[in-house]
Amino acid sequence: MIQISGFPFQQNDKWQLGMIEKTIIQQMEDAPVLYSYNSVDEMLFELKVRKNIILSANEMNNSQATFTIFEYARCNPRYWQLTRAGGFLLRSDVQPADAILDIYRNSSLYAFECATAIPIIYYHAILNSIGSYLFNSLFQNLYLYSWHTDTDLGIITFNSNYFLPGDVIYVNNPQFNRKTPQFRGVNAVLLNDGRLFGHGFNIRTSEDMILILNEQRGPGSYQSAYITNLVTRPSFKYLFRAASGYRNGRANKIHRPIVHHNKSSISYVHYLYYLM
Repeated sequence: MIQISGFPFQQNDKWQLGMIEKTIIQQMEDAPVLYSYNSVDEMLFELKVRKNIILSANEMNNSQATFTIFEYARCNPRYWQLTRAGGFLLRSDVQPADAILDIYRNSSLYAFECATAIPIIYYHAILNSIGSYLFNSLFQNLYLYSWHTDTDLGIITFNSNYFLPGDVIYVNNPQFNRKTPQFRGVNAVLLNDGRLFGHGFNIRTSEDMILILNEQRGPGSYQSAYITNLVTRPSFKYLFRAASGYRNGRANKIHRPIVHHNKSSISYVHYLYYLM
C-alpha cells in the first residue's frame, strides 16, 4: 500500500512511467506493508533510482568486470588507488562521476567481489538519476570496498519477508566448501522480472543461483543454500533530501540519516559481506 502525505496513492498518467516503474508501483500496492512518502516527487525519485539500480545491474552483468576476492582486486589507476585491503580509493585529481563511469566504460580493467559490486551499482544508479554536477557535490570522497564502509549512501539493512525490484538480498550458503569461501553466498539485486543479478553469478533465477551455490558445498553437506530475509537498500528519502538541498542551495542543512538496525542481523550480514 502507498500513501502520499497521508492520503491513499492515486496514479497520474501524466507521469509517463515505464514498465519497470509500473512494476514497482504494482508490487508496492500489493505489499502487506505501507510505503509512505511526503510528496509525489519523493516517491518518483525512489522509483527512478530503483529503476536505475536495475539498469546498472544489467549493465554490470554485460560488462567485462571480473569477480575476485579482495586479495586480487584491481582497478584503473588513472581514477583509483588500490588499497592494501583491496578497496578502491578515489584519486584526488579526478571527479567522482568520471571514476564511477570508468568502471563501466573500461570494465576489463576492474576485478572485485560481490560486496563491492553493490555500492558500485548504487553509485552508478544515483549518478544516472541526479546527473554529474549533483553527484560530484554529494560524493566527493569515494571509497569502494564493502558497503559497511559507506556512509554517504545511507545504506540500511533490515529483516523483511517482502522484497521490491531494486532491493539487494542475500543468498546464504551455510555449508559452503571452506576451500572456496567466495561461495559462502551472494549479494544479489532483485530485477523487475523476478530474477537476480549477483556479480560473479550473472543474471539467474533464484532457483538457479541456489543450485550453483549447492554445487559449492563442502563434502558431506546436506543443507541447501537459501534466500535470507535480509534486505539492503540505500536511503531513498535521505538521497532525495540531499539532492533537493543542493539544488536549493541548502547543502549545509543536509545530514546523513541515523539508522537503527536489528543488532544481531546487521552484525551477521556485515560479517558475511566482509568475507565475500
